[in-house]
Amino acid sequence: MNMHAARTPSGLDTSKTILGIPVLAIRWNDAVGLLNRLIAERRFTKVSFLNAHNANLASTDPVFADALDDFLILPDGIGVDLAAKLLYGAPFPDNLNGTDFVPAFLQASMTPLTVGLLGATRVNAEAASAKLAALAVQHSFVVIHDGYFSPAEEAGIVDRIEELRPDVLLVAMGVPRQELWIAHHIDARHCTLPIAVGALLDFLSGAVPRAPLWMRRLRLEWLFRLAVEPGRLWRRYVVGNPLFLLRVVRQKLSRTPEAPGDIH
Repeated sequence: MNMHAARTPSGLDTSKTILGIPVLAIRWNDAVGLLNRLIAERRFTKVSFLNAHNANLASTDPVFADALDDFLILPDGIGVDLAAKLLYGAPFPDNLNGTDFVPAFLQASMTPLTVGLLGATRVNAEAASAKLAALAVQHSFVVIHDGYFSPAEEAGIVDRIEELRPDVLLVAMGVPRQELWIAHHIDARHCTLPIAVGALLDFLSGAVPRAPLWMRRLRLEWLFRLAVEPGRLWRRYVVGNPLFLLRVVRQKLSRTPEAPGDIH
């Protein structure tokens, strides 16, 4: 069930479909306002981000693709910008990558919120919680559990989330585990905004370094990450990026002329 249009306020209901996944085309400040409004109205909404890597996974994993259909998807990175430019003639209005956007959203949200953290190692999650608490002093941050739990521990973790019922739940388990876990276990009883945040807690903790600001501004953070972790990430970037662009070209070539509702 695609809920993107229903969740997006009037005037901001534009999305661009990248490899079958509708991605919200929205300005940074409008996205902050949208998430704040969803929380204020207690409208349960699952949130994730699309980059080239996620899109590649969804192209070959129908279960993951189906799960994403029930998320509000924000654009992350230069890959989806290139895809949008190729397919629709213009990139996304802003790069809403979760590593920058989620902390900025929390900092900009003035109403005190309860924010749950689930994932990463315990040490990194605690360090990330402390960093966020210093960044956004108006909110309460609670580490629920690390990301290395057994199936036997799962029910207790879900119960704890339901007990806490945070306004925002940051789930950092990597793709596609985090989205599938949210899809299978989290609903309106547990929180308002579950957000799949990937390596955010590791970045915030300082355990994984960010690219220098100049590289981020040039949209080259992926190259920095590849240099830092070549053994783990070479396939994602060296193989994955060209494969993603090839799939986008195929989408463009296979498309029929756009009907008025193609971009909604």
